[in-house]
Amino acid sequence: MSAVFEHEIRVTWGDCDPARIAYTARLPWFALDAINAWWEAHLGGDGWYQLELDRNIGTPFVHMSMDFRSPVTPRHRLMCAVWPSRLGEKSVTFRVDGRQDGVLCFEGTFTCVFIIADQFKSQSAPPELRAVLAPHIRDI
Repeated sequence: MSAVFEHEIRVTWGDCDPARIAYTARLPWFALDAINAWWEAHLGGDGWYQLELDRNIGTPFVHMSMDFRSPVTPRHRLMCAVWPSRLGEKSVTFRVDGRQDGVLCFEGTFTCVFIIADQFKSQSAPPELRAVLAPHIRDI
């Protein structure tokens, strides 16, 4: 089993609300940024942008679920652990756990489906992506 990928995010003052914690809407953004970084790291630089434009593979999200455990602030780097937790015939689910200074701040699951991008038509997980994803699947 491979090591869990970790993506570092610098939370800034502009990410925060008057309560001095990250805006709620920023937390899914941080998680999606971490998933994109996972794709980039595992496809040799190809993130979602290149998947869509260069490979004609879209991955629109069909489900997102997050639990908030502790506030996110600019005091520490947000370390997002990312891994694929399920690979279906036409979908993949990623898990993202966000921690600051060792404290779990949020955890979430994010499911996307595979499509032929220029047709917005469902497709099975392309074999080349299945080969990249499968070795990293781990239970939540």
